[in-house]
Amino acid sequence: MKNYQMIKSITLELAEAMLARAEEKAKELGVAVNMAIADQSGHLKAFRRMDGAPLLSIGISQRKAYSAAAFGMATGEWLDVIQHNPRLLHGIPHTPDLVIFGGGFPIEVDGEVIGAIGISGGTEEEDEEIGRAALNILRTKETNGSEGERVSACQKGCDACEQTIHHSY
Repeated sequence: MKNYQMIKSITLELAEAMLARAEEKAKELGVAVNMAIADQSGHLKAFRRMDGAPLLSIGISQRKAYSAAAFGMATGEWLDVIQHNPRLLHGIPHTPDLVIFGGGFPIEVDGEVIGAIGISGGTEEEDEEIGRAALNILRTKETNGSEGERVSACQKGCDACEQTIHHSY
């Protein structure tokens, strides 16, 4: 019996590449945002703040990344989960550091969360579009991981967020 487990975690290299792609998309949309990458346990791994990004959004972006990593689901999916349960609907929004609106996405490899990204500063739709653009870097970036690992950015398995890649982080 093992007394330990191997845990996969996002690399700084991947985190920085995702932040660069997120910033590129934000510039394309004409919005200044804060971007946070958390490791698998929700702790801040990398952060970038664009010139003119709202100050309040610094913490929100970090909490979106934390929320997505901690629960392994996109923050924009929370309403679907809680809307028909009055106790959850009234309790979950008051959970410290939990964000339940769009802009936070888990990063998964082979069904295991290795990190998460949180974007804040634009509209909810802009934050989500920027986050998805950052996740799409996994489609094109080669690394030293295992052949054919499955990478997912959301639990719904949509084409925009899930793909098989040749190599993984």
